[in-house]
Amino acid sequence: MTRMKPFLAAAALAALVGATAACAPIIGVNGFQSVDVKPTDIVAGTDTKTTVMARLGSPSTTSTFESDTIWYYFSQTTEKYTFNAPQVSQRSVTEITFNEADQVASVRTLGLEDGQELAMNRRETPTRGRELTVLEQLLGNVGRGQLPRTEDDVPGQRRPD
Repeated sequence: MTRMKPFLAAAALAALVGATAACAPIIGVNGFQSVDVKPTDIVAGTDTKTTVMARLGSPSTTSTFESDTIWYYFSQTTEKYTFNAPQVSQRSVTEITFNEADQVASVRTLGLEDGQELAMNRRETPTRGRELTVLEQLLGNVGRGQLPRTEDDVPGQRRPD
């Protein structure tokens, strides 16, 4: 009985360590990751497009309508606990605006609190035709035989019905 006590203590300790490890989140970092220079270190009026490109690299995306005047750098951190969906814990969007002389006009940083929830419309566009039942889908090809083999089988020919 005294030999079982160390085994039971070790098993209880292993179970405790396993239970606490299951509560640790899985951290994911996505998007732009600064190495030496952060996007907020860019100074308006002194930096240009070439210095921004040299220091930060290419942007995550550019403006849709003024493609060379606004650059965006995105990054976010997510946490995922066991079987739950990942939750965004930190987000950073840096917007760098350039003027006509290709100098930085402004630098703006937005965080997770600046985001907005959008309500997605779940309505579906109706399509033409009819929907097949499960039975029709399973038995749809039953009774359809193969094309008859003849000497005149040439690709692109119609099947003799």
